[in-house]
Amino acid sequence: MRLDESLLTNLPPFSKLDKAAIADILQHATTRRFDAGVSVFEEGDYADRFYLLLDGYIRVVRITPHGDQVIALHIPSGQLFGIARALGRDTYPATAITASETLALSWPAELWGEFVAQHEGFSTETYKVVGQRIADMNNRIFEMATQHVEQRVACAILRLINQTGRKVDGGIEINFAITRQDLSEMTGTTLHTVSRLLSAWEKAGIVKSERKKVTVCDPHKLVVLSTGTG
Repeated sequence: MRLDESLLTNLPPFSKLDKAAIADILQHATTRRFDAGVSVFEEGDYADRFYLLLDGYIRVVRITPHGDQVIALHIPSGQLFGIARALGRDTYPATAITASETLALSWPAELWGEFVAQHEGFSTETYKVVGQRIADMNNRIFEMATQHVEQRVACAILRLINQTGRKVDGGIEINFAITRQDLSEMTGTTLHTVSRLLSAWEKAGIVKSERKKVTVCDPHKLVVLSTGTG
């Protein structure tokens, strides 16, 4: 699959590069489609490739020492993932699972250092992404330590509609399949608690929760709940 360099000029890894530099990077890329719900790579696997998500969403999952699954974050299209080398690692620190049908570019991991050294814009933009994800994870840790469960669930849904939301009749819908179990894994609570909260919020007209779909009908009320002042 041959990609036009101009299609990538607004994406963070390429936004500071000219077309010649983008073409140089693209000639080493492999394109692959993934079905929804499949693993691109597993936590602990040797990090032999890094990826750019062209279309779709990636769910980043960690496994606790007790074997429980925790959803660390979601990655929207237009971003790099699997960038273990940027963290100084030879293995993937988490599992990447497709949250929807996905199209991605990938490169051999040994080219990471070459791209960073040869293309300054590639380096600065990709490390901005790393910094933003670290900040996001710090915010998540703060939420887990300081917020009540209702606030955490509200914050998680708000994050998702800010990243991936699309306008539909009646509100803003998270633009990929997400279950109540997914929300419980994102917020460190139980499936029962998430189900109870969503049912109450649905009765209050704040959200609409259907099979693997969540729509926010009243964003302002959800923001109020996320602050603990509602």
